[in-house]
Amino acid sequence: MRRVPITMPQLGESIAEATIMRLEVQVGEFVPADHEVMEVETQKAVMTVTTPCAGKVTDWVCEIGTSYPVGAVLGYLEVTKEDALRAGIAEENSVNTLSPGETEDAVRSHFAIDTTQELHETRKVEPTLSGLPVPVNATGASYISPRMRARMAELGLNASDLAGVPGSGAGGRVTVEDFEAFIRKLDEHHMTPASPMRIAVADSMRRSWARPLATVGTPVALDAMLEHRKKQDEPRPGPALYVIRALAIALSENTAVAGRLIGDRIVHPLAIDIGFAVEVDDGVLVPVIQNVDQRPLREMVAYYNDLVARARTRKLPPEARGLGIATVTNFGTFGIVWATPIPLPEQNLVLGLGAGRKKPVWDAATHQFTPVTEAELTLSFDHRVLDGGAAGRLLSRISSLLQNPEEL
Repeated sequence: MRRVPITMPQLGESIAEATIMRLEVQVGEFVPADHEVMEVETQKAVMTVTTPCAGKVTDWVCEIGTSYPVGAVLGYLEVTKEDALRAGIAEENSVNTLSPGETEDAVRSHFAIDTTQELHETRKVEPTLSGLPVPVNATGASYISPRMRARMAELGLNASDLAGVPGSGAGGRVTVEDFEAFIRKLDEHHMTPASPMRIAVADSMRRSWARPLATVGTPVALDAMLEHRKKQDEPRPGPALYVIRALAIALSENTAVAGRLIGDRIVHPLAIDIGFAVEVDDGVLVPVIQNVDQRPLREMVAYYNDLVARARTRKLPPEARGLGIATVTNFGTFGIVWATPIPLPEQNLVLGLGAGRKKPVWDAATHQFTPVTEAELTLSFDHRVLDGGAAGRLLSRISSLLQNPEEL
């Protein structure tokens, strides 16, 4: 028999660690290959860890609620040599154990593994601290000395966490003494640990804010869209899906507006993949629909609804975890009329839809006011790539498409 480790897999391109949430299998149970044995939480979703081959779980060396890096050993399987070979597990990735009646000479070979040597070291990851309480009337740290940066690194803090630390140095400079006093006072506050999702959102917004961002907006009439929606069979597309499709068509006509400025070049996107914001516990997930410009509205309804449901359980399929080139957020579902959402770090655009409201609008043809359902459409963007004119033209094109929903 052989002892094969169950390791933390690479769960995504940018995922370096995951937190153990729940064990699905007990020690002593026999499991088939690719069986889900535990649930883990990354910065983006809840996923599962599976077995490399069939075998019996002999022990777990991980703890629930603890984060482990990719490649860390989480437990062990006792497997037969045949099952290991069938799964393509190399000799060096397993440890030989003697079966009843076998002698050590019977299993010793030139490539035999020393069973007294542990091949993998289980490493825990200390979660990053964030979300410090902010005192009133604090100007924040405008300059951070190397000494204070070193102290911040020890505590897992970044410059954003010091935005509210009052400074007593020259020109309001935050000294190390100010910083240490601030840290000591934290014990007076009620604190709760930030979830991996909350930390991921905070880090994403901090990196996004390093760019010069701007927001423009315009009112858009929703009556044509709402009338079109009434005529559709169930399940009907929601307002956000109309906006996603309109944005995709507009971007396909001029991909430069969704490009990213890298050095002295604007990098155009290879595909019109659009994300949309879904509120989940303690954060936001952004599922991505690929090639939206090539998919008619009616063909995306079921897929969109499925992604919303999966996002709320934080179990998105791999194809929906891409980066996307822009995001649509329907903040109107919360009764918000106007907002300035922040684009993701890897994107240039985020389009927001506010709550629809009945308004009197002057009709030049009838010379009277008529009731119109209207909502605010906002576009936040990287000002290095877009100016107000280009952003306004993009909004105008999206609004025009929404007035002709049958073309979506």
